[in-house]
Amino acid sequence: QVHLVESGGGSVQAGGSLRLSCAASGLSRYRRYCMAWFRQAPGKEREGVAGIDADDTTTYTDSVKGHFTISRDNAESILYLQMDSLKHEDTAMYYCAMVESPCRFRVSYFRYWGQGTQVTVSS
Repeated sequence: QVHLVESGGGSVQAGGSLRLSCAASGLSRYRRYCMAWFRQAPGKEREGVAGIDADDTTTYTDSVKGHFTISRDNAESILYLQMDSLKHEDTAMYYCAMVESPCRFRVSYFRYWGQGTQVTVSS
């Protein structure tokens, strides 16, 4: 059974940084999966933030380009999201998700989800 566990969320002031991690277990060949971060703010739909495919191709939503960086450690089956220059509008629950490659940046496409980690940015 596949499990995804996020960590690294917290409260930070605007302009600060956080690094989220997502540890995967219960699967083999982690490398072949598309991994992504989504987020959901209160009253809003879940949206894609960043994705990284099996070939390390990355995708970012426009609002985070230049200040978020997605990466993966295939040896340890861990996904990361480095978030710099955080803004109040980045406040949300952040979820890690995975699906067999190739990536499609749609919520409905992803097969496995973590429970989420809260990020709160105060202005």
